[in-house]
Amino acid sequence: MKCLLILTSVALSLAATIPTSTKVDYSGFKALRVTLPKANKSTRNIEAEIEALAAHVLNPGVTEHLDVVVAPDQVDALTALVTESKVLSEDVGALLAQEGELAPVERTYDFGIQAVPSETWFTAYHSYADHLTFLNDLQAGFTNQSEIITTGTSVQGRTLTGIHIWGNGGKGSKPAILIHGTVHAREWITTMTTEYFAWQLLTKYASDSSVKALVDNYDYYIIPIVNPDGFAYTQSNDRLWRKNRQTVSSSTCVGRDINRNWPFKWELTNGASTNPCRETYKGQVAGDSPENLGLRTQVNTLRDGKGIRLYLDIHSYGQYILWPFGYDCNVVVDTDAAYRSVGAKVQSAIRAVSGTAYTIGPSCSTLYATTGASVDHIDQVGNASYAYTWELRDTGTNGFTLPASQISPTVKETWAGLVSALTSV
Repeated sequence: MKCLLILTSVALSLAATIPTSTKVDYSGFKALRVTLPKANKSTRNIEAEIEALAAHVLNPGVTEHLDVVVAPDQVDALTALVTESKVLSEDVGALLAQEGELAPVERTYDFGIQAVPSETWFTAYHSYADHLTFLNDLQAGFTNQSEIITTGTSVQGRTLTGIHIWGNGGKGSKPAILIHGTVHAREWITTMTTEYFAWQLLTKYASDSSVKALVDNYDYYIIPIVNPDGFAYTQSNDRLWRKNRQTVSSSTCVGRDINRNWPFKWELTNGASTNPCRETYKGQVAGDSPENLGLRTQVNTLRDGKGIRLYLDIHSYGQYILWPFGYDCNVVVDTDAAYRSVGAKVQSAIRAVSGTAYTIGPSCSTLYATTGASVDHIDQVGNASYAYTWELRDTGTNGFTLPASQISPTVKETWAGLVSALTSV
């Protein structure tokens, strides 16, 4: 066993180090859902061994089962550690192929003299550079009620770029709706969904009275990609990369989990990892990722202005609507009843569009413990009236690699959920 631990530790380190420019080929890799032994003193050691043998753990933190991507020659060793395993995909490479080729920006002139992206944008995935073009083109069509915003830079110097949208009260006159996407780099559907929110709010403002009312009630701050380095890396090197690209001097492993790096309750254990090689590595110090610094600056500015009415941290996958707290399953937020009421309405609105079922509840007790998480911080430190994590499609069949054919139905049902939330908060 000692020999196995040494070998798997080495494998884990190699998997997380800065790689060559060669893109990871997942052809023949399997996606498995493995059932963990009942909690005991050795359970965490087994989780570490599983993570070492796997190319990626897709749902780190779950206590009953883990979804993992495994190279063919590691399947037997990994399944020998667990009580039960189920194949989610026989070939992850084939799943990735269903995402389709990255498509360029398509423009239309339906909304004015500027080239505003059309709804066909939401039928394919796109490159990082084209996402920036999308935001700039969208904003250029509605210069009287939107602006491009930035909030800090990434480890590699990319700007965290978003769009600010306002209605008839003028810029900055209303409480904020703050929406973040692509916190975890591999969650491409969140990029598309947050962009769809911005697209709907601007392109439908003049023609849909219900959308106009939504825009006139709030100022919207939407950043579709808050982890730009990680997102770019998923397109150039490893489609299933999760963290940012920050190095640690004491380790060859790379990356912090931006959603375990927020200062509120960061110091607690069991909701994040102190191991730089793990998917949920929390960082060396609270808030020590530059991306988190930029996001905190934005949160503090909005808090000290008109306040934050609603914060949405858009993730995938699992189909959950979650609210504080993540740091302790026995602690209930004072406004739990209000959170549950709004969450239930969002749940119903999404189901009404396409039948997609979401589970709702407090983050820790409904899903798993998270320390240093955005929703806890923005609820408590950012003084947001409501702060939710939404985990989008699906429940594991495709996981992070939703086929391009599912982009449009996902963004449309989630938009219905947002409309419900905005009319309920």
